[in-house]
Amino acid sequence: MSEKVIIIGAGLSGSLLAIYLAKRGIEADVYEARSDMRKAEVAAGRSINLALSDRGIAALREVGMDEYMLREAVPMRGRMIHATDGQTKLLPYSGRKGEYINSISRGGLNVALINEAEKHAGVRFYFNEKCVDFDCKSGEAIFQSGKTVKGDTLIATDGAGSAVRSAMLRGGVPRFDFAQTRLEHGYKELHIPPGANGEFQMEKNALHIWARGAFMMIALPNFDGSFTCTLFLAHAGENSFEQILSGNYISRGFTPTHADQNLENADRNLEKTTRNFDKNPRRSATESLLAFFQTNFPDAIRLMPSLTEDFFANPIGNLGTVKCFPWNVGGKSLLLGDSAHAVVPFYGQGMNASFEDCRILNQLIEQRGTDWEKVFDEFTISRKPNTDAIADMAEENFYEMRDAVADPVFQRKRELETRLEQTFPDYFSKYSMVTFREDLPYSIARRKGNAQDELLMEICAKVENVSEIDLTEVLEKTRSL
Repeated sequence: MSEKVIIIGAGLSGSLLAIYLAKRGIEADVYEARSDMRKAEVAAGRSINLALSDRGIAALREVGMDEYMLREAVPMRGRMIHATDGQTKLLPYSGRKGEYINSISRGGLNVALINEAEKHAGVRFYFNEKCVDFDCKSGEAIFQSGKTVKGDTLIATDGAGSAVRSAMLRGGVPRFDFAQTRLEHGYKELHIPPGANGEFQMEKNALHIWARGAFMMIALPNFDGSFTCTLFLAHAGENSFEQILSGNYISRGFTPTHADQNLENADRNLEKTTRNFDKNPRRSATESLLAFFQTNFPDAIRLMPSLTEDFFANPIGNLGTVKCFPWNVGGKSLLLGDSAHAVVPFYGQGMNASFEDCRILNQLIEQRGTDWEKVFDEFTISRKPNTDAIADMAEENFYEMRDAVADPVFQRKRELETRLEQTFPDYFSKYSMVTFREDLPYSIARRKGNAQDELLMEICAKVENVSEIDLTEVLEKTRSL
């Protein structure tokens, strides 16, 4: 008789996991709180592009989906740094040929995975079924509709707000350890459309960064020639969402010029957002936004005709990290992906880490069969140190992207790393170890990478020109770390 696994959440990792299980002859019933995304529009402001890299590609390759998805992705070969004067500088991700990350649509990838999963016998999706509780003793999932379901085991891929994890925290698991930290920053999704002839209006093969110290904006290319932009600002204080929405940024002395069309568009579209402002702040909030962008992102605002509509219509998202332990209730259930280890998006590894979860869990099922308690225990012990490591690196990389990428010493360090990788194929920067080495655990990449970073920053602080540095001598020093 075939085993049946209940999967809570039909997002990226839940859908991929269903494919893995089906290939092993294990039935998978997937329950999703939202409606079928193939029949509904993705909510505006929630469709941030993802950076697909080697760890995620390795999992897609195992289920035969890698080539299909990469055909719909845009390669990004480095970070394009935008200065306030409009000058740009490309910092390559790697000195080796063929190493780059891929900008891919979250929604497009999710739809493709659901479609592929449904091709397999034994996989069933149930939409509009919100799991609200889990009985840690019986192994039953309880839904908002009143339905209860139980399989041979349950795997929760229901994200950072996991209902299954909440049940474990409420006493279902003795001494359950849970920590959630939030950044003081939030995010808004914005948009740069294609040019008049469908062309990319900025460098196509790069992740664009406007690093401004306490805040930043990034842009990832889409297959249709557009860019998905994400603005990261503090919720309150100087240069914050609160400051813009209250109209206080207008004190910089901004006078509307070429952005008049943005003002007219905003006046037509702000009706539903006035509840967030003071009595009559519509014009001042709009002018505050445009002043902020003209001051900090002057090259970008010229490419963003729908800036005001997007800014005031799209929600402000929160950014946080979730860590917990244990991830399983014996053999009755397992937390996987964001439900176990949600991370901030600044290393581009959230999806890749979750896909790696699926790949490693599949390996353990191959080795241990469906002895779920043994599989889940081994999975948790092996993955926990590595997901903690990528969570920490993601937070650290936020400050690197926001503050350091515009620093001349940091830029020299990236140039030195690129030269080392070009000259010595066995040298890997910290970024390369995380992004292009699916064979290397995150915890090792962090330990070795941090030691290398400290060494290279010290070297680059003492020189003005990287060509003066003896690469062989540096390589030997990194090998001794």
